[in-house]
Amino acid sequence: MGSPPSEARDRIDLTTYKHNTTETIMKPSPHLIQVGSVYMAAAMQRRRRVLTLTAALCLGATAGIQTSAHAQDAWPNKPIRLIVPFTPGGVTDTSGRLIAENLGKRLGQQVVVDNKPGASGNIGTALAKSSPADGYTLVLGFDGTMVINPHVFSKLPFDTTKDFVPIGKIGDATLILVANNDVPVKGLADVIALSKTRTGGLSFGTSGTGGTPHIAGELLKLRSGADLTHVPYKGGGQAMTDVLGGTIPLVYTAVAGAHGHIKSGKLKAIAVSSAQRTSALPDVPTFSESGVPDFVVNSWVGLLAPVGTPAAVVTRLNKELNAVLNDAAVREKLRVMGIEPTPGSAEQYRDEIKRDLERYGAVVKAAGISIE
Repeated sequence: MGSPPSEARDRIDLTTYKHNTTETIMKPSPHLIQVGSVYMAAAMQRRRRVLTLTAALCLGATAGIQTSAHAQDAWPNKPIRLIVPFTPGGVTDTSGRLIAENLGKRLGQQVVVDNKPGASGNIGTALAKSSPADGYTLVLGFDGTMVINPHVFSKLPFDTTKDFVPIGKIGDATLILVANNDVPVKGLADVIALSKTRTGGLSFGTSGTGGTPHIAGELLKLRSGADLTHVPYKGGGQAMTDVLGGTIPLVYTAVAGAHGHIKSGKLKAIAVSSAQRTSALPDVPTFSESGVPDFVVNSWVGLLAPVGTPAAVVTRLNKELNAVLNDAAVREKLRVMGIEPTPGSAEQYRDEIKRDLERYGAVVKAAGISIE
């Protein structure tokens, strides 16, 4: 049989070409099947890894939350530092140590007093501000530092209301105006009247410029019209020595510093600036009783923490502080120091700080008191 014509051969070749091409296109290569399987396996493996990682992250987050919650529940699990921004031995330091000892017993961890004096309490208070807000650093707040210094110092390394969270007030130190025995006065009315008749008025000494006794004396001038001149000392001890010796006629100080001299008859007690008479000197009238209405100026101490301290920690500290302040033995020891215990809420302490900042600011401005 002979070969087909050329046109027939062309048709046969074209048909064969189409058939072979279609078969080639439609039939996957074993190599491509193998590569595709590898890709699919790799993709599934990647997906498994992502799912495994996601699950691990979720478990880790849950564990982190549980660990954080456990850590907070476990507070305190190490000693707590109480910064006292004054030198050891004074009433502020002594009251702080008493609270630290008894607070530590209730918390089950030691509360260590760390004295950081300087610049009227500013140095230690600024250090507390810069400490971690984790509940392991507290500061003993003194009214002179927290509510008077902001008005007296041109520059202050902290902001009382923005940098600290109040925990609770410890108590009020009652202030008293005393006179040398040779000064011809019996009460506050006599002091005011005598000051107006003497050239230059009467001088009164205090433990220093910008302290609470100084502010109290300036407020007395504003409220009563008395002609009084402030004499600042570097500490209350020297002021007391000078009033006893007759160098100055008057001293404004804490009851604790004058109590012994009054009881022994070496000084005259004029009036106390508390709302009620103090149990330490029940025969001494208040300023309000003596003719200056609503004259209440106490020097207080309290506990504060850096802002950001967990609310649960603040609540616990306030609870334990109040328990300490309600202890009969602690109350008696504070009263011997001239401090009347004042248990209360953190909110009450916060509100008092704000009130004192406002009223003392007005007195400082009117008296022109400043420290560079």
